[in-house]
Amino acid sequence: MRAASLLSCAAALALVVVSPGAGGQQKAPAARAAASGPKAGAKAPAAPSYAQRFAGLCATCHGANGRNDQPLTPVLAGQPSLYAVTQLFLFREGRRGNPDMTAVGKTLTDDDLRGFSDFIATLPPVPAPPPATPPDPVRMAKGRALAEQHKCVFCHGADLGGGQQVPRIAGQHEDYLRTTLRGFQSGARPGYTQAMTSAVSQIPVADLDVLAYYAARFPVPAGTPAGK
Repeated sequence: MRAASLLSCAAALALVVVSPGAGGQQKAPAARAAASGPKAGAKAPAAPSYAQRFAGLCATCHGANGRNDQPLTPVLAGQPSLYAVTQLFLFREGRRGNPDMTAVGKTLTDDDLRGFSDFIATLPPVPAPPPATPPDPVRMAKGRALAEQHKCVFCHGADLGGGQQVPRIAGQHEDYLRTTLRGFQSGARPGYTQAMTSAVSQIPVADLDVLAYYAARFPVPAGTPAGK
């Protein structure tokens, strides 16, 4: 049943990603007919851009530049479009258990999922503010060893910058990373695939916490947006 659910989810998401206009934005026949009437030449008010909609809907929690320091609020700056659209889709479909984001997701069409995720992908990575105390070199060394041992760098990259459906975890909030890793291990956090659940299933919780510590403090150069 779980495999069938994942396949169904994958098929639906594929339509979102590759089928522009499939999100309920097409004009109905009556609307098309009305548009061809006497008022067809009148210009409708321009719809707000997704940059404007992000500023009004998302920036309060996630920050205007995609980074905010609210507890358990993920950094969006530097995230790839394909990863962002996948997460928005999972929220909309009720597969990720965050009531606030699910409520937002329920209002989004397929076109909105693409529009918001494409805008998020234009936000360049934002380095974390300087920590109150320097990173513990012992924990950082252990985190680096764990990231190599468990092949975190194989998917997330040597710079932990992610790409495609893999998120940027460098500079992500430690509390969010810690909760996410534990959630993947316990099954509380569903993924688009079983990759993360399998990857962390045998890692001791203490080591998951070290990985969160390490990734959160990994240097993030202010750079170019992640793009797709």
